[in-house]
Amino acid sequence: MPDEERLEDVQEMTTADMTVYEAVAALNTKGRPATVADVAAMTGLPEDDVRRCLDSLAEGGRLVPKGDAYTLGTHDWGLEY
Repeated sequence: MPDEERLEDVQEMTTADMTVYEAVAALNTKGRPATVADVAAMTGLPEDDVRRCLDSLAEGGRLVPKGDAYTLGTHDWGLEY
C-alpha cells in the first residue's frame, strides 16, 4: 500500500499524537532526529505515552524510525518554526 494511503486524517490523531508530532517536527527542523527522551522533555508527557505515540505515528507513516530516534515521514507541506 502506498505511504499516502496509510496516513490517517489529521483530525483522527489524538491530542497527544499531535503534540508528539509537533515536537518531532521542531527537532527535525533543527537537523536533529527526535528521541523518546527529547520529546518527553519538550512536551512534559511521560516517556511511555511518548513511545506509544511515536510508534503509532511511525506505523501510520507520519514518522520514520531511525535507530532509537524518529524523523518526519513523507509530507507535502512546509514547516515554519
